[in-house]
Amino acid sequence: MASAAVAPVTQQVSGCAAPAPGPALSGPERGQPLAASVAELPVQDASGKRVPFGALFRERQAIVVFVRHFLCYICKEYVEDLAKIPKSVLQEADVTLIVIGQSSYHHIEPFCKLTGYSHEIYVDPEREIYKKLGMKRGEELASAGNNIHFIHRDRNRLDHKPINSVLQLVGVQQVNFTSRPAVIHV
Repeated sequence: MASAAVAPVTQQVSGCAAPAPGPALSGPERGQPLAASVAELPVQDASGKRVPFGALFRERQAIVVFVRHFLCYICKEYVEDLAKIPKSVLQEADVTLIVIGQSSYHHIEPFCKLTGYSHEIYVDPEREIYKKLGMKRGEELASAGNNIHFIHRDRNRLDHKPINSVLQLVGVQQVNFTSRPAVIHV
């Protein structure tokens, strides 16, 4: 039995373009500024270098995904799928993909080897950003200009936002995550 086609997301989330026609947007859809107290909190890269969280996306549009921890198998599988997004697709859309975990920076390199993830990754070892944003688990997307344009908080460990839905929000072409070859009808 064929299911009804799902309408694509048509809502504009970039802070640069004119608003989409329709009802006025409010809340995160309009772009909430990231509080300075959160933007200044440090994250660490794989070498332990501290970088202010807000600097990661202040000058560029970025998808920021917060994972519970690097030992969560659901998060591992999600990051394995994020790893399948070609860098060229993100570069073409001028979007950066960033994962932030709750661990020591020493765990970044082994986690990337395990998942095949080669995009940007940082850690918040003290969970300060997680606490300030009121997160227990979830992922977020933020665009350039220090504004949050879309938020999804997991209701449970299996409630990750589909990656192609997030990519569509920032104008990135969808990615085929299946490892099976496509069936071609001749």
